[in-house]
Amino acid sequence: MTKKDNPTDRRDFLQQSILGSAGAGLVIASTSHVAAAASTDSSEPELINEVDVLVVGGGTAGTIAAIQAGRAGANTLLLERNAQLGGTMTTGGVAFPGLFDAWGQQVIAGIGWELVKECVELDGGEFPNFAKVPQRHWHNQVHINQFLYALLAEEKCEQAGVEIAYYEFPQSVEKTDTGWQVECAGFGTRRRILCKQIIDCTGGAEVVGLMGLDRLREDERQPGSFLFKMDTAHNPAENQLHRLYVHGADSTNSRTVTKANLTGRKAILAKVRNAKQRLMHLQPETGFRESYRIVGEIMITVNDYTSGRVFDDAVAYAFYPVDLHTKSGVKPKPLKPGTVPTIPLRALVPKGSQNVIVAGRCVCSDRLANSGLRVQASCMAMGQAAGAAAALAAKTGSTPLQVPLASIHGVLRENAAIIPETSAV
Repeated sequence: MTKKDNPTDRRDFLQQSILGSAGAGLVIASTSHVAAAASTDSSEPELINEVDVLVVGGGTAGTIAAIQAGRAGANTLLLERNAQLGGTMTTGGVAFPGLFDAWGQQVIAGIGWELVKECVELDGGEFPNFAKVPQRHWHNQVHINQFLYALLAEEKCEQAGVEIAYYEFPQSVEKTDTGWQVECAGFGTRRRILCKQIIDCTGGAEVVGLMGLDRLREDERQPGSFLFKMDTAHNPAENQLHRLYVHGADSTNSRTVTKANLTGRKAILAKVRNAKQRLMHLQPETGFRESYRIVGEIMITVNDYTSGRVFDDAVAYAFYPVDLHTKSGVKPKPLKPGTVPTIPLRALVPKGSQNVIVAGRCVCSDRLANSGLRVQASCMAMGQAAGAAAALAAKTGSTPLQVPLASIHGVLRENAAIIPETSAV
């Protein structure tokens, strides 16, 4: 071995270079080590999984749905096309989930709140006073460390026995005698999943679309937001990020998402040049507010939402102003004092379907109702309800709407969810 090839000499050279650079203000981060456990199937390009519940989409709703299904005893697989869980809160950067309270009391709790609470506590943060009715709705937003949330979400999935598959997405969905056969693809991976129940938490009901079931969407969509920070460092859970509206943002497919991301990044680069300030933080992609919604067994209308209608099959509360973003900005329309909307199980079930349920902003609702329902706390509550319904349906060999509502409520209460009082129970 020549002196040039000696690894010890290379290490000494690097150490001398680091020491020599110290006076120039360079800071070299320390290196720690961890070993990934060897996977028995890592070299296999084709995999087959047989599970009770398949959750597609590991965002705000899907993470909670998977944890609830796992805790309810279902063998659960969670597919996420990106690199982490959390969706809007982590990849999108909207790290202030809400609203968990209404009119002086907490109305949404359960697994979502459990995760948010642990995140704030571990980060040394503070909680708003839910007993106090704020002058503006955003005063009671809970601010979280988005990076910590993603780590805790993975931990809770592991504790619930949920298997996570990143960088994969369904290519086709076919009915079987016992549920569904789902063909998925990722780089270097082809996966066939045989499952009893599917929970679609993709935001745009993309799995429902693959099934050939009806979806709805207006021609006009709310703008997406690309979040960034210039001039000063971003302090998670304390500093708010700057927001760039990306009008025409469309999350329908990889091509439309690419266009939204390129448009947003180009505009941010122009801002950096014009302002002559340093770019201190940039989220990896556009956050989308609006996409396809399912045609469900029932639609939540804006009148249902603003009147606080208590549906007979309500599985969760929701709370937020009617919040439609447009080219001229947003003017939230607060709900009347004492009004707390509810979410029925039927709005999570595609019309005429079997063995599939959704959660999140693709809930069956008209556009104005959806502008309030789409926020994170409500999506978490929907996700937990869908996870309970799917797990029970898989266990009993039925479909979500055939599961007794009292049984769904029972599982939700076991996990600290707050259930609307209904006449059906």
